Amino acid sequence: MKQVNFVVIFVICLALVLFGIENTELVPIHIVKDIQFQAPLSIELILAMGIGAVLAWVFSVWTRLQRMVEVGQDIRIREDRIQALEKDVEHYKAEIEQQRLLPAAQSDSQTTEAEFVS
Repeated sequence: MKQVNFVVIFVICLALVLFGIENTELVPIHIVKDIQFQAPLSIELILAMGIGAVLAWVFSVWTRLQRMVEVGQDIRIREDRIQALEKDVEHYKAEIEQQRLLPAAQSDSQTTEAEFVS
């Protein structure tokens, strides 16, 4: 994968150099009214591409951060739900244990009642 990345970066840089060699004429840049300066077209376009790349990177980081926050909230909700379900399981286990003990206690009381009656 590193070789592929290197080739892609190399091709892009080579294209930028060839583009810069071919576009050396000066063009004016108007920043605000009555303020302008001149620079080679290639420099202006490369600068514009660089600013665009930085903005795309910032947007990517921003969306990744938002996704991490959403995932964190989802995890908290799921953990709360898991804890609630674990409490329910413990409650049901306790109920089952009580139901197991009750018939045994009832049968013991029935045998003792039968002994008293006879």
